[in-house]
Amino acid sequence: MRKIGIMGGAFDPIHLGHLLAAEAAREQYHLEEVWFMPSHIPPHKHQAGVSGQQRLEMVEAAIASHPAFKPLDIELRRGGVSYTVDTIREIRSLHPNLEFYFIIGADMVNYLPKWEGIEDLAGMLSFIGLQRPGSFLELDALPPFIQEAVQLAEMPLVDISSSLIRSRLSAGRSIRYMVPDAVYEYMTRSGLYGLQPLQP
Repeated sequence: MRKIGIMGGAFDPIHLGHLLAAEAAREQYHLEEVWFMPSHIPPHKHQAGVSGQQRLEMVEAAIASHPAFKPLDIELRRGGVSYTVDTIREIRSLHPNLEFYFIIGADMVNYLPKWEGIEDLAGMLSFIGLQRPGSFLELDALPPFIQEAVQLAEMPLVDISSSLIRSRLSAGRSIRYMVPDAVYEYMTRSGLYGLQPLQP
């Protein structure tokens, strides 16, 4: 059975930490593909001028050169509040012959008991928890059904987050080499996050 990783998130914006995490999971668990799934965010939570379509296009720009990385717009097309358990049910109904792994940061593993429908979700896929700088994981403290569904992976220690990037941009600081060049060019060309559009 083909093994597919899913990486969900706002990707506001996508950055090199996301790509390193996806590649670490792909390599260590022999995933055939990794699907990047931007979450739908209600308009009042968007950063100024950054739409779901623009976040998807940044994802597409970031992963274009990797043959195993694919964009997945299922939550953006659905709109509204999307719980992961509902999304995975839909994905599994569309792809019944695939085996899915949901890629998250190791620090997020601690919060899995609070996820909507976590018992059903843990029965539908495995989680790959990636260690990041400063992450704190208490796997033994989690319910057994979650422990059984979680696998851990190592990744390079790169301490980059979307919130850090937005903060630096709001302060007029450089984010070069924190995002792929194609994403930086897209952000600049589109004037996202206060970046000045390039002059023709």
